[in-house]
Amino acid sequence: MNVEPAADLDNWPGEEPPQVIVPDAGRVFAARAARFDALAEGHVLGDWLHFLALLSRAQHEAMQDLPQIALPDASRLAQDREFGMPPLPAQSWPRDPIWQTVLHRIADATRPHVPETARPELARLTVLPSQTLERLADRVLQMDLYGEDVALLPFVAAALQVVWTAGAARLGGIAPLDVPGVCPCCGFLPVASVIRGAGGVSNLRYLHCALCNTEWHLVRIKCAACGADHGIGYRHLARDDLRQPSVVQAETCESCRSYLKIVHPDRGGADPVADDLATLALDILVDEAGYTRSGPNLLLAGIG
Repeated sequence: MNVEPAADLDNWPGEEPPQVIVPDAGRVFAARAARFDALAEGHVLGDWLHFLALLSRAQHEAMQDLPQIALPDASRLAQDREFGMPPLPAQSWPRDPIWQTVLHRIADATRPHVPETARPELARLTVLPSQTLERLADRVLQMDLYGEDVALLPFVAAALQVVWTAGAARLGGIAPLDVPGVCPCCGFLPVASVIRGAGGVSNLRYLHCALCNTEWHLVRIKCAACGADHGIGYRHLARDDLRQPSVVQAETCESCRSYLKIVHPDRGGADPVADDLATLALDILVDEAGYTRSGPNLLLAGIG
């Protein structure tokens, strides 16, 4: 079962909470931009977070003007549903060339706000041959986020996020997969977990896709990477006010030594992408303890 993007989960009409939540294409990036700006105030990484707010607003604006993208036909969607396959697989769904137009628009909108030394590289992005851009897109979708031209990859990722989010928002009827750790829409990995309530049921856990912003249910106290339901722990950054619970925690697994952050929007309007990037100190803490992150943040190419 899925929920329409604009649905209020607190008033979810079904007897069972939704298993899959499709993104709200009209607000997901705008809400993220607002959260980045809120997190930037007084933050040691404030300038960078404000820039990511600009990037997210550029994504929102590109989304609003995006032409309707072709989706798989009804027979293909039915086949995917029957065999438990994601309908818009990240590595094999034919990319609409419009993603390059989105990329150029995002680059033009953000170039005046990057450090002066980085502007020529971003300007180069808008004149690269189409084939080169497609190779960069392949790298992002294969999570090859290091090496040559790594500084360009977050912008490529931002454009791909717009296109895949638009597709996910239009699909409807996305069914859960037998493999719970990957997105049921595109087969990509989650950036974080989100704790939500739906239909009067609180503390439901959803994984949030790093690519298409779809969310899907996974039971609590279970590793998203290996499925272990034991040896799960939680770590968080020290706070000045210990009476206030942490908005972001790192959920660690002793079985596979991986971790994924878990965010609590009810504790301050958290966004899984924005709050993940605002808590890089937590990544350092958990990495030093010997855990490896199990899902990427595509706006963080080349770091960590």
